[in-house]
Amino acid sequence: MTDTSRHVASFATGETLFESDDGSVAELTANSFPILSGLSLKRIRLAPGAMREPQWNVNANQIAYVVSGTVLVSTLGNADSFSTFVVQAGQMYHVESGAIYHIENVGDGPAEIIAALRSDRPAHFSLQNSFNAMTDAVLGNTYDLPADAFAAFDRHHATEIVRRDGRARIPDGAGLPNARLFDVEGQHAPLSYAYGHAKLARKQFWAALDDLSMYSLRIEGTGMREPHWHPVTAELGYVASGHARMTVLDPDGSLDTYELEPGNAYFIPRAYPHHIESLGDEGINFLIFFDQPTPGDIGYRATASAFSREVLSAAFGVPEAKLPQFPFTPVDPLIVARKNPRDPVE
Repeated sequence: MTDTSRHVASFATGETLFESDDGSVAELTANSFPILSGLSLKRIRLAPGAMREPQWNVNANQIAYVVSGTVLVSTLGNADSFSTFVVQAGQMYHVESGAIYHIENVGDGPAEIIAALRSDRPAHFSLQNSFNAMTDAVLGNTYDLPADAFAAFDRHHATEIVRRDGRARIPDGAGLPNARLFDVEGQHAPLSYAYGHAKLARKQFWAALDDLSMYSLRIEGTGMREPHWHPVTAELGYVASGHARMTVLDPDGSLDTYELEPGNAYFIPRAYPHHIESLGDEGINFLIFFDQPTPGDIGYRATASAFSREVLSAAFGVPEAKLPQFPFTPVDPLIVARKNPRDPVE
């Protein structure tokens, strides 16, 4: 087992974009986590009364999971499509690339958000900096106002997190159903077993998705995510709770086995075989983001059923009579029971 792994990172070793008493923004991109390809991760923390300034992503759609707290999200998208909605812990929101949006903590306690972006080097513009780029005269012409109407703008560089004055104002329609909002933890788990379940924020259930998806994966201490690979999608995971062990096989034959703890992130390139297991009886909860709207996988169980015993005997160099009695598996189960004791932790 490796002490450090190129597949694993932590926000503590990532890039801190902003930090103050009002909150923080940290990210893991290809700059700090070089193995990333096509995906990146942000963690936003907001104190009560604080907000993420209005901004838009230049090169990435985004989906975000609210870990704790209550936030108000407002977006203005292509062709002036506007929506505003409240997102509770365990729910998710989607913001398309180029749409301007803001996130505001409207609860009594702190809020934390984990966001995945569909670029390994995301870029954004802020509303304030975009105003700063234009002269007072240009802004005045835009709004049919005199130039001196903008004299109070001091043109300082935008702050990632700002604080509102007074109480939050939540529009009456903010609690209505919204296509950009998805209650993933409120979903009846489509994949459920006695030893774990997966709740699926993918296009089948959330039509707004285009090139991203997320699984909220819960594995009990009695279960294990079977070894598998994703033929057409990379995997970027975040450990929400529990301690786990993963093993990844690289094409050069090198094997990487590592442990994960809450707050860690990991990345598996597409088609790399890997497995996940809990190291404690309390189980694990992972937020797993994918770079496709409907991820799929191929598991070891179904693979053993796809070939004849003669083929498997020749491939493994084991006499057919000594091969295990592989159970017939037409569809992989995602999570399997941990029948055997855990391998020792090194």
